[in-house]
Amino acid sequence: MRVRRPRKQAAHLEITAFINLIVVLVPFLLSTAVFSRLAVLELTLPAQSSGAGQLEENKLLLEVVLWPERIDVGGRIGGLRQSIPNLAGGGYDVATLSALMVQLKSEHPQELEATILAQPDTPYDALVKVMDSVRSTYVTQGPKIIRDELFPNISIGDAPVPKKVAAR
Repeated sequence: MRVRRPRKQAAHLEITAFINLIVVLVPFLLSTAVFSRLAVLELTLPAQSSGAGQLEENKLLLEVVLWPERIDVGGRIGGLRQSIPNLAGGGYDVATLSALMVQLKSEHPQELEATILAQPDTPYDALVKVMDSVRSTYVTQGPKIIRDELFPNISIGDAPVPKKVAAR
């Protein structure tokens, strides 16, 4: 007697679920990869020795000191140039600071360095805003807005300890 064996048919792979997963996963991964950018601010360290022999008469040596109630702008040689009080809302007046930086850059076009001195409890976002206004400004030339470099080489340090008035 003959044994009849059923013919086996080739199995069909069901890959529609996998394709649906890929269709959803690839755009998601591509869209999240765009938002994982890293921003880096380049800083320079102050010179190791800043002796009096290195100081030149015409050199600016710009210092921006962040106090809780104001910003002091000056030079190590020339002293305090301008004191900018905080805004009424309680934040640093970076617009006035930026205008002063443009004025200082026009007086000292060869200078590229600035030192920002801040208190230990200075908010990070306030420090970055001040750094941005010292580093560059935006100038309109016709229909275009162009970024103009002011003092790109920024050093950061601790502000001097405020002198306390002795109680009498």
